[in-house]
This record gives sequence, structure tokens and C-alpha cells, in this order.
Amino acid sequence: MSIDPQDPTLRLIARCLTGEQPAYAALYDLYASGLYRLCYSLVLNAQDAEDVMQDSFVYAFKNLHRYDRQRASFKTWLYTIAVSRCRNTYRRKQPTLIDISQMFGFDIAAPDDDSSPEAASAHQAARDAIQHALVQLSPPLREAVVLRYGQGLTFREIAEIMDCPLKTAESRVRLAHDRLRALLSETGGRGLLDELTAY
Repeated sequence: MSIDPQDPTLRLIARCLTGEQPAYAALYDLYASGLYRLCYSLVLNAQDAEDVMQDSFVYAFKNLHRYDRQRASFKTWLYTIAVSRCRNTYRRKQPTLIDISQMFGFDIAAPDDDSSPEAASAHQAARDAIQHALVQLSPPLREAVVLRYGQGLTFREIAEIMDCPLKTAESRVRLAHDRLRALLSETGGRGLLDELTAY
């Protein structure tokens, strides 16, 4: 494998393939946080997300010699493995309420301390409304919106991970966003949704 000296991931993979154990740990550290967020957003349970993440890394490391950088970035390849395992998990389980800040990877700002109790209550109601709306999305739509807004992936990367045409990936993201807006139209959550999905 020809290695780009500017690409830390490819350098780590090359070291892993020579059996260098610290390189595996470094590769894990590089992607664990984002992969956990992805898994949590799809399986909607912290323990299941941890299990799927670990299983995905085990599979990826065992099959690292099969990774082809000409076909996909390592991140896309790893996320494809994880999404497949997430599907097996959430098909068996009922979705539960999720922590939206975990899904999108950052803390949602709460109202200022000196804001009115009404404002604080409205903010919490908006958060709750978005959480409930996300749970109501079908798995393909939730996958698409999580990959787009939770992980910041391009539509082409989403299409590769979800194994669908580019137009289908774009359509799923649009449908998911529209569905969320419709579910939130009678609550206070639309403004917060727009803030989270702005790009």
C-alpha cells in the first residue's frame, strides 16, 4: 500500500499491518469518539452503543488487510461496518429516548441563568420534542440525518455507508429533516432543530 506521508490514518494502518500494537491503540483513539456517537445515535442505548463500537473495531482490526483506500476512506469503511452492526441491534429492540447532545456531539446551550422560568421551560420542552421526534423516524431516515448532521458527512459518504445511490442519500436526509420539522411544527422545537442542522 502506497502511503501518503501527510495522512496519519494511513500511516497508522501501515504500522498496524506490521503487527505494531501501539498503532492499533492510536487508530482506536483517533476514531472511537465519533464512532461511539454514531452508534449511540442509531441504537439509542449507551451500553448497546459501546458494545457495537467495540465489535466494529474488532472486526475492522481483524480485516484491516482487506481495507482498500482506493474504494473508500478509512472512516467511511469503519462507519459502514458500524452501521451494519447497529441495524442488527436496533431491529431487535424498541427505541428509547435519546440524549440529543450525545447525538450531535456538542452541548446544547441552556437559557441564561437570569432568564425567566418560562424560557427555561420552553427550552426543555423543545429539547424533549426533538428527542421524541427523532425516535419516531424510520431507521433509514434516522441513519441519514445522524450521518449528515451528527457526523458531518457528505452525501457521497452517506451513500457509501448506507449502500444506496447518491440521490437516495440526499432524499433520505431531506425527508428526515422535513419529517422532523412536521413533527415539531406544533411544539417549540423547530428553532432548535434549525440551529442543530444548520450548515
